Amino acid sequence: MAKINRIHTILMASCACVGLSACGADDIASPGEGTIVIPAPTPTPTPTPTPTPTPTGVTPAANCPTIAGAVQLSDLGTISDGGNTWRNCGFPTRFTSSTAIAKVAGVIYSLPGRVDVGTDQGAASTNTDVTLTIDPGVTIFAATGNAYLAVNRGNKINAVGTASQPIVFTSRENVLGTATDQSSGQWGGVVLLGRAKITDCLAPAAAPGTTACERDTEGSSGALYGGANDADNSGRMSYVQIRYSGFALAGGSELQGLTPSGVGTGTVIDHIQVHNSSDDGIEAFGGNAHFKYLVLTGNEDDNFDSDVGYRGTVQYVISAQRANNDIGDGFLETDSNGGSAANNGEDALPRQYLKMANFTYIHRSTTGSNGSAMLLRGGADLALVNGIIVAPTNSCLRIDSTTTTRDADTALEDAGKPRYISVAMQCNGTPYKGSRGVDAAAVQSIFEAGANSTISYTPSLTSLFINGATETARTAIDPKTIDSAFNTTNYIGAVRDSSDTWYAGWTCNSVTANFGSTSKDCTAIPTT
Repeated sequence: MAKINRIHTILMASCACVGLSACGADDIASPGEGTIVIPAPTPTPTPTPTPTPTPTGVTPAANCPTIAGAVQLSDLGTISDGGNTWRNCGFPTRFTSSTAIAKVAGVIYSLPGRVDVGTDQGAASTNTDVTLTIDPGVTIFAATGNAYLAVNRGNKINAVGTASQPIVFTSRENVLGTATDQSSGQWGGVVLLGRAKITDCLAPAAAPGTTACERDTEGSSGALYGGANDADNSGRMSYVQIRYSGFALAGGSELQGLTPSGVGTGTVIDHIQVHNSSDDGIEAFGGNAHFKYLVLTGNEDDNFDSDVGYRGTVQYVISAQRANNDIGDGFLETDSNGGSAANNGEDALPRQYLKMANFTYIHRSTTGSNGSAMLLRGGADLALVNGIIVAPTNSCLRIDSTTTTRDADTALEDAGKPRYISVAMQCNGTPYKGSRGVDAAAVQSIFEAGANSTISYTPSLTSLFINGATETARTAIDPKTIDSAFNTTNYIGAVRDSSDTWYAGWTCNSVTANFGSTSKDCTAIPTT
């Protein structure tokens, strides 16, 4: 061990000599001889602070907002899609006073089940009790089951979004991020209950079109509608999406995306998208509301259905059956099929009369029970103007019952045979169908009597629904010659050309139809 230590000492001394360049005594400074300079150490750089991460998704609000009135929102905790988390603020089961639902960062609203706006004021009432206002950009969802919003007679909804901030009604699954382009039937929908005239009264002895004539909403109970005021006002709905609705409440009875029932002309309904309803997109039960700017995508029954004496107008409609799924019935079901009682027979008054202008419909299903893109039956009148029907795999037009095809009769409020004016259709090899005393030849003659109408149509539509050269070349008429509630147009179809973008921004995109980059995906909840 001593030998090893000695060798170690010699090596250390040798290294020291090398470090000083020479080992002579004259080269070693003694203490006090000159100044030994020790280099200052290089300062340690100040560390760069780690930045605080910026949240990439929605973060929940601390609490639910306070609303006007005695009933308040319920704080139901939070709900998340994995990237965004919202404070879940539950509606009361009934709004008992007028209030507003505000767009608040980090807040989403929910329906605990059926939610009523006010209480039914009765068929003969003239007042407005409760108004529910919903601000632009608000999202409201409902869980699976008997969950829907009912605006009762004598009350109003004021749900007015904007082109960039639509109001969205949707399902819990959509909020959780599990809804897909094929999802449907995940909650009820929106029901408007008015005091306008209807037929098919609940009371067998009640006279249609009077305050004694009222009905309960399909698939529901205690949701009454009907009266004698055709100017009734149930409020306004504009720039609204209704997604994944249509829950089955009973055998054969389902709620639609939007169910206007006994709704009068004082009500404003425009810029509405109903997406992937498991039943109809919109079903109008009586009343005489006017609709404008509708987008009906992926719905499983009819896109626009009208019953029990509906008399109104519909203008600007983009309608497409769901893609990648052979499902859906048709574009229109227009009927007053009637029963055996005097107040629900096919000639009960007011007589149904649907007038529709500027529509484009894309039919994809081969399984619909109507057997055609459009079904007209019972004591119903119809006028279709400036329209496009693309149904290469199906019949286009079916008419059932001679009460639909007879000549005009003033006493029965019968406008006469249905009219198809400036309507271009692409159909399969059997374009016309009829039953109950109406044969296919009669249906053909009725269609061909309409000016500028054809089934020899080959579409040149772009982006599914935008008019191309073929559509632009078709002759249109002024819809105002049919009804003063229409706007004047000089083109067929819903969308005149690529510069006509009334559908953009407030709609949502899916595999069924894409409305451009300003519209977001139907499977995602808006976060701005």
